Amino acid sequence: MKAFITDRYGKKETLRAGDLPEPVLRDNEVLVEVHAASVNVLDVKMRNGEFKLLLPYRAPFVLGHDIAGVVVRVGPKVRQFKLGDAVYARLDDFRIGGFAEFVAVQESSLARKPQNTSMEEAASIPLVGLTAWQALVEKAKLQKGQSVFIQAGSGGVGTFAIQLAKHLGAKVATTTSTANVAWVKDLGADVVVDYKQTDFESVLKDYDLVLNSQDTTTLKKSLNVLKSGGQAISISGPPDIAFAKEIKAPWVVQQVMRLLSAGVRRLAEKRHLGYSFLFMKASGSQLGQITQLIESGAIRPVVDKVFPFAQTNEALAYVESGRAKGKVVIKMK
Repeated sequence: MKAFITDRYGKKETLRAGDLPEPVLRDNEVLVEVHAASVNVLDVKMRNGEFKLLLPYRAPFVLGHDIAGVVVRVGPKVRQFKLGDAVYARLDDFRIGGFAEFVAVQESSLARKPQNTSMEEAASIPLVGLTAWQALVEKAKLQKGQSVFIQAGSGGVGTFAIQLAKHLGAKVATTTSTANVAWVKDLGADVVVDYKQTDFESVLKDYDLVLNSQDTTTLKKSLNVLKSGGQAISISGPPDIAFAKEIKAPWVVQQVMRLLSAGVRRLAEKRHLGYSFLFMKASGSQLGQITQLIESGAIRPVVDKVFPFAQTNEALAYVESGRAKGKVVIKMK
Protein backbone atom coordinates (compact mmCIF):
# COMPACT_ATOMS: atom_id res chain seq x y z
CA MET A 1 0.00 0.00 0.00
CA LYS A 2 1.06 3.61 -0.56
CA ALA A 3 1.97 5.61 2.54
CA PHE A 4 3.84 8.67 3.73
CA ILE A 5 6.54 7.45 6.10
CA THR A 6 8.36 9.21 8.96
CA ASP A 7 11.96 7.99 8.79
CA ARG A 8 13.34 10.19 11.57
CA TYR A 9 12.24 12.86 14.02
CA GLY A 10 12.99 16.50 13.30
CA LYS A 11 11.36 19.86 12.57
CA LYS A 12 12.95 20.02 9.14
CA GLU A 13 12.20 16.42 8.21
CA THR A 14 9.72 15.60 5.46
CA LEU A 15 7.68 12.44 5.15
CA ARG A 16 8.77 9.97 2.48
CA ALA A 17 6.29 8.59 -0.02
CA GLY A 18 6.76 4.83 -0.20
CA ASP A 19 5.23 1.37 -0.15
CA LEU A 20 4.43 -0.65 2.98
CA PRO A 21 2.67 -3.97 3.61
CA GLU A 22 -0.98 -3.73 4.60
CA PRO A 23 -1.43 -3.76 8.41
CA VAL A 24 -1.73 -7.17 10.04
CA LEU A 25 -5.28 -7.41 11.36
CA ARG A 26 -5.84 -8.48 14.99
CA ASP A 27 -8.94 -10.40 16.03
CA ASN A 28 -10.76 -7.33 17.36
CA GLU A 29 -9.77 -4.99 14.54
CA VAL A 30 -11.28 -3.74 11.30
CA LEU A 31 -9.27 -3.01 8.16
CA VAL A 32 -10.37 0.31 6.69
CA GLU A 33 -9.59 1.58 3.21
CA VAL A 34 -8.79 5.22 3.95
CA HIS A 35 -10.67 7.74 1.80
CA ALA A 36 -9.63 10.82 3.80
CA ALA A 37 -7.35 11.64 6.74
CA SER A 38 -7.07 14.90 8.62
CA VAL A 39 -3.85 16.54 9.73
CA ASN A 40 -3.55 17.68 13.34
CA VAL A 41 -1.07 19.78 15.26
CA LEU A 42 -0.38 16.52 17.12
CA ASP A 43 1.00 15.02 13.88
CA VAL A 44 3.36 17.97 13.48
CA LYS A 45 4.54 17.75 17.07
CA MET A 46 5.10 14.01 16.79
CA ARG A 47 7.14 14.44 13.62
CA ASN A 48 9.19 17.07 15.44
CA GLY A 49 9.86 14.65 18.32
CA GLU A 50 7.98 16.66 20.95
CA PHE A 51 6.01 13.63 22.18
CA LYS A 52 8.81 11.07 22.31
CA LEU A 53 8.57 10.98 26.11
CA LEU A 54 4.86 10.08 26.06
CA LEU A 55 4.62 8.20 22.77
CA PRO A 56 8.01 6.70 21.90
CA TYR A 57 7.39 5.56 18.33
CA ARG A 58 10.30 3.81 16.68
CA ALA A 59 11.02 5.07 13.16
CA PRO A 60 10.06 4.35 10.48
CA PHE A 61 6.35 4.84 11.22
CA VAL A 62 3.28 6.41 9.63
CA LEU A 63 1.57 9.46 11.11
CA GLY A 64 -2.13 10.28 10.90
CA HIS A 65 -4.62 10.06 13.78
CA ASP A 66 -7.97 10.78 12.04
CA ILE A 67 -9.49 8.77 9.21
CA ALA A 68 -12.71 8.18 7.34
CA GLY A 69 -13.19 5.32 4.92
CA VAL A 70 -14.82 1.99 4.14
CA VAL A 71 -14.51 -1.37 5.90
CA VAL A 72 -12.78 -3.94 3.67
CA ARG A 73 -12.04 -6.70 6.19
CA VAL A 74 -13.02 -7.59 9.78
CA GLY A 75 -11.34 -9.67 12.45
CA PRO A 76 -13.07 -12.83 13.74
CA LYS A 77 -14.16 -11.15 17.01
CA VAL A 78 -15.67 -8.06 15.35
CA ARG A 79 -19.47 -7.88 15.67
CA GLN A 80 -20.53 -4.26 15.05
CA PHE A 81 -19.16 -3.66 11.56
CA LYS A 82 -19.29 -5.40 8.20
CA LEU A 83 -17.72 -5.03 4.77
CA GLY A 84 -18.80 -1.87 3.00
CA ASP A 85 -19.64 0.15 6.11
CA ALA A 86 -18.66 3.83 5.90
CA VAL A 87 -16.78 4.58 9.13
CA TYR A 88 -14.51 7.08 10.86
CA ALA A 89 -12.18 7.04 13.85
CA ARG A 90 -9.49 8.61 15.92
CA LEU A 91 -6.85 5.89 15.69
CA ASP A 92 -5.41 4.33 18.83
CA ASP A 93 -2.02 5.38 20.13
CA PHE A 94 0.68 3.04 18.80
CA ARG A 95 -1.78 1.94 16.07
CA ILE A 96 -1.88 5.23 14.16
CA GLY A 97 -1.11 5.39 10.45
CA GLY A 98 -3.81 7.40 8.69
CA PHE A 99 -1.46 8.75 6.03
CA ALA A 100 -1.73 5.47 4.15
CA GLU A 101 -4.17 3.63 1.90
CA PHE A 102 -5.23 1.15 4.61
CA VAL A 103 -5.24 1.15 8.39
CA ALA A 104 -6.26 -1.31 11.12
CA VAL A 105 -8.64 0.07 13.76
CA GLN A 106 -9.89 -1.46 16.98
CA GLU A 107 -13.64 -2.10 16.81
CA SER A 108 -14.08 -0.15 20.07
CA SER A 109 -12.50 2.96 18.50
CA LEU A 110 -14.59 2.96 15.34
CA ALA A 111 -17.97 4.58 14.59
CA ARG A 112 -20.20 4.85 11.58
CA LYS A 113 -19.66 7.99 9.56
CA PRO A 114 -22.33 10.69 9.89
CA GLN A 115 -24.69 10.26 6.96
CA ASN A 116 -24.80 13.98 6.22
CA THR A 117 -21.04 14.44 5.80
CA SER A 118 -18.54 13.78 3.04
CA MET A 119 -15.54 11.56 3.75
CA GLU A 120 -13.38 14.70 4.01
CA GLU A 121 -15.73 16.31 6.53
CA ALA A 122 -15.98 13.09 8.55
CA ALA A 123 -12.19 12.73 8.70
CA SER A 124 -11.94 16.23 10.17
CA ILE A 125 -14.04 15.34 13.22
CA PRO A 126 -12.64 12.55 15.46
CA LEU A 127 -9.61 14.02 17.24
CA VAL A 128 -11.01 17.51 17.76
CA GLY A 129 -14.51 16.20 18.49
CA LEU A 130 -13.31 13.70 21.08
CA THR A 131 -10.96 16.28 22.61
CA ALA A 132 -13.82 18.73 23.06
CA TRP A 133 -16.15 15.99 24.33
CA GLN A 134 -13.68 14.59 26.86
CA ALA A 135 -12.77 18.07 28.10
CA LEU A 136 -16.23 19.66 28.32
CA VAL A 137 -18.54 16.69 28.93
CA GLU A 138 -16.44 13.97 30.55
CA LYS A 139 -13.91 15.94 32.60
CA ALA A 140 -15.48 19.37 33.24
CA LYS A 141 -19.13 18.19 33.21
CA LEU A 142 -20.05 21.57 31.76
CA GLN A 143 -23.60 22.57 32.66
CA LYS A 144 -26.22 24.86 31.18
CA GLY A 145 -25.67 28.42 32.38
CA GLN A 146 -21.96 27.99 33.11
CA SER A 147 -19.27 29.97 31.28
CA VAL A 148 -16.22 28.69 29.42
CA PHE A 149 -13.23 30.41 27.84
CA ILE A 150 -12.08 28.42 24.80
CA GLN A 151 -8.80 29.68 23.40
CA ALA A 152 -8.05 29.91 19.67
CA GLY A 153 -11.63 29.79 18.46
CA SER A 154 -10.75 29.49 14.77
CA GLY A 155 -8.53 26.42 15.26
CA GLY A 156 -9.56 22.80 14.87
CA VAL A 157 -10.42 22.14 18.52
CA GLY A 158 -11.76 25.65 19.00
CA THR A 159 -14.32 25.50 16.19
CA PHE A 160 -15.71 22.22 17.50
CA ALA A 161 -15.55 23.08 21.21
CA ILE A 162 -17.43 26.36 20.72
CA GLN A 163 -20.31 24.54 19.04
CA LEU A 164 -20.38 21.76 21.65
CA ALA A 165 -20.31 24.22 24.56
CA LYS A 166 -23.20 26.18 23.05
CA HIS A 167 -25.13 22.93 22.54
CA LEU A 168 -24.61 22.24 26.26
CA GLY A 169 -26.07 25.66 27.09
CA ALA A 170 -22.89 27.42 28.22
CA LYS A 171 -21.78 31.00 27.69
CA VAL A 172 -18.70 30.89 25.46
CA ALA A 173 -15.78 33.30 25.14
CA THR A 174 -12.88 32.83 22.76
CA THR A 175 -9.92 34.53 21.11
CA THR A 176 -9.13 34.95 17.44
CA SER A 177 -7.53 37.38 15.02
CA THR A 178 -9.27 40.46 13.61
CA ALA A 179 -10.20 38.79 10.33
CA ASN A 180 -12.00 35.90 12.04
CA VAL A 181 -14.09 37.70 14.68
CA ALA A 182 -17.42 37.61 12.79
CA TRP A 183 -16.76 34.06 11.56
CA VAL A 184 -16.18 32.75 15.11
CA LYS A 185 -19.30 34.53 16.35
CA ASP A 186 -21.24 32.70 13.66
CA LEU A 187 -20.07 29.41 15.22
CA GLY A 188 -21.77 30.48 18.45
CA ALA A 189 -19.20 32.37 20.54
CA ASP A 190 -20.87 34.96 22.78
CA VAL A 191 -17.71 36.95 23.54
CA VAL A 192 -14.87 37.19 21.03
CA VAL A 193 -11.60 38.83 22.00
CA ASP A 194 -9.41 40.03 19.13
CA TYR A 195 -6.03 39.05 20.55
CA LYS A 196 -4.27 41.49 18.20
CA GLN A 197 -6.14 44.37 19.82
CA THR A 198 -6.98 43.31 23.38
CA ASP A 199 -5.49 41.22 26.20
CA PHE A 200 -8.16 38.66 27.17
CA GLU A 201 -7.24 39.06 30.86
CA SER A 202 -8.56 42.62 30.80
CA VAL A 203 -12.07 41.71 29.63
CA LEU A 204 -12.83 38.15 30.82
CA LYS A 205 -13.64 37.58 34.50
CA ASP A 206 -15.34 34.96 36.72
CA TYR A 207 -15.50 32.11 34.22
CA ASP A 208 -16.17 28.55 35.35
CA LEU A 209 -13.82 26.82 32.91
CA VAL A 210 -10.84 27.45 30.67
CA LEU A 211 -9.94 25.12 27.81
CA ASN A 212 -6.27 25.84 27.16
CA SER A 213 -4.65 24.97 23.85
CA GLN A 214 -1.78 27.45 23.96
CA ASP A 215 1.60 27.69 25.71
CA THR A 216 2.23 27.67 29.46
CA THR A 217 2.50 31.47 29.62
CA THR A 218 -1.00 31.82 28.17
CA LEU A 219 -2.26 29.08 30.49
CA LYS A 220 -1.01 30.95 33.56
CA LYS A 221 -2.67 34.15 32.33
CA SER A 222 -5.88 32.20 31.74
CA LEU A 223 -6.10 31.31 35.42
CA ASN A 224 -6.86 34.98 36.05
CA VAL A 225 -10.18 34.77 34.20
CA LEU A 226 -11.52 31.97 36.43
CA LYS A 227 -13.72 32.36 39.49
CA SER A 228 -12.73 30.68 42.74
CA GLY A 229 -13.45 26.97 42.38
CA GLY A 230 -13.14 27.13 38.59
CA GLN A 231 -11.01 24.77 36.60
CA ALA A 232 -8.47 24.90 33.81
CA ILE A 233 -8.12 21.96 31.44
CA SER A 234 -5.12 22.03 29.13
CA ILE A 235 -4.74 19.98 25.97
CA SER A 236 -1.29 21.37 25.21
CA GLY A 237 0.50 20.78 28.52
CA PRO A 238 2.12 20.78 30.86
CA PRO A 239 1.19 17.17 31.70
CA ASP A 240 0.49 16.57 35.39
CA ILE A 241 1.18 13.68 37.75
CA ALA A 242 -2.42 12.42 37.53
CA PHE A 243 -2.01 11.96 33.79
CA ALA A 244 1.36 10.26 34.28
CA LYS A 245 -0.22 7.74 36.65
CA GLU A 246 -3.19 7.24 34.34
CA ILE A 247 -0.93 6.14 31.48
CA LYS A 248 1.22 4.11 33.91
CA ALA A 249 4.34 6.08 33.03
CA PRO A 250 7.63 4.95 34.60
CA TRP A 251 8.48 6.57 37.94
CA VAL A 252 11.14 8.79 36.37
CA VAL A 253 8.68 10.08 33.77
CA GLN A 254 6.11 10.73 36.51
CA GLN A 255 8.60 12.91 38.35
CA VAL A 256 9.44 14.82 35.16
CA MET A 257 5.74 15.54 34.65
CA ARG A 258 5.38 16.56 38.28
CA LEU A 259 8.16 19.12 37.78
CA LEU A 260 6.83 20.35 34.44
CA SER A 261 3.41 21.15 35.92
CA ALA A 262 4.61 22.36 39.34
CA GLY A 263 4.42 26.08 38.53
CA VAL A 264 0.92 25.93 37.08
CA ARG A 265 -0.36 23.70 39.88
CA ARG A 266 1.00 26.05 42.55
CA LEU A 267 -0.67 29.04 40.92
CA ALA A 268 -3.96 27.15 40.62
CA GLU A 269 -3.91 25.96 44.23
CA LYS A 270 -3.10 29.47 45.47
CA ARG A 271 -6.22 30.77 43.73
CA HIS A 272 -8.41 27.79 44.72
CA LEU A 273 -8.63 26.52 41.15
CA GLY A 274 -8.41 23.08 39.61
CA TYR A 275 -5.86 22.17 36.95
CA SER A 276 -5.68 19.05 34.81
CA PHE A 277 -4.05 17.92 31.58
CA LEU A 278 -6.04 16.08 28.93
CA PHE A 279 -4.56 13.81 26.30
CA MET A 280 -7.63 12.54 24.53
CA LYS A 281 -8.26 8.84 23.94
CA ALA A 282 -9.89 7.03 21.06
CA SER A 283 -13.51 6.09 21.76
CA GLY A 284 -16.00 4.70 19.29
CA SER A 285 -18.90 5.06 21.74
CA GLN A 286 -18.25 8.77 22.32
CA LEU A 287 -17.75 9.26 18.60
CA GLY A 288 -21.15 7.65 18.10
CA GLN A 289 -22.71 10.33 20.34
CA ILE A 290 -20.88 13.01 18.35
CA THR A 291 -22.29 11.45 15.16
CA GLN A 292 -25.80 12.11 16.50
CA LEU A 293 -24.94 15.79 17.07
CA ILE A 294 -23.53 16.10 13.55
CA GLU A 295 -26.56 14.40 11.97
CA SER A 296 -28.99 16.55 13.96
CA GLY A 297 -27.27 19.73 12.77
CA ALA A 298 -26.24 20.80 16.29
CA ILE A 299 -22.59 20.81 15.21
CA ARG A 300 -21.11 21.19 11.76
CA PRO A 301 -17.60 20.14 10.75
CA VAL A 302 -15.31 22.98 9.69
CA VAL A 303 -12.84 22.14 6.93
CA ASP A 304 -10.41 24.82 5.81
CA LYS A 305 -8.54 23.08 3.01
CA VAL A 306 -8.32 19.67 1.33
CA PHE A 307 -4.98 18.48 -0.07
CA PRO A 308 -4.48 15.52 -2.41
CA PHE A 309 -2.60 12.56 -0.92
CA ALA A 310 0.51 13.40 -2.93
CA GLN A 311 0.72 16.73 -1.08
CA THR A 312 0.75 15.31 2.44
CA ASN A 313 3.93 17.23 3.34
CA GLU A 314 2.35 20.46 2.12
CA ALA A 315 -0.68 19.75 4.30
CA LEU A 316 1.58 19.30 7.34
CA ALA A 317 3.36 22.57 6.55
CA TYR A 318 0.03 24.40 6.26
CA VAL A 319 -1.08 23.12 9.68
CA GLU A 320 2.28 24.08 11.17
CA SER A 321 1.90 27.63 9.80
CA GLY A 322 -1.08 28.19 12.10
CA ARG A 323 -3.17 29.78 9.34
CA ALA A 324 -5.88 27.13 9.15
CA LYS A 325 -9.50 28.03 10.01
CA GLY A 326 -10.82 24.70 11.20
CA LYS A 327 -9.33 21.44 9.91
CA VAL A 328 -6.95 20.45 7.14
CA VAL A 329 -7.72 17.18 5.35
CA ILE A 330 -5.88 14.85 2.97
CA LYS A 331 -8.02 13.22 0.27
CA MET A 332 -6.72 9.81 -0.67
CA LYS A 333 -8.65 9.35 -3.94
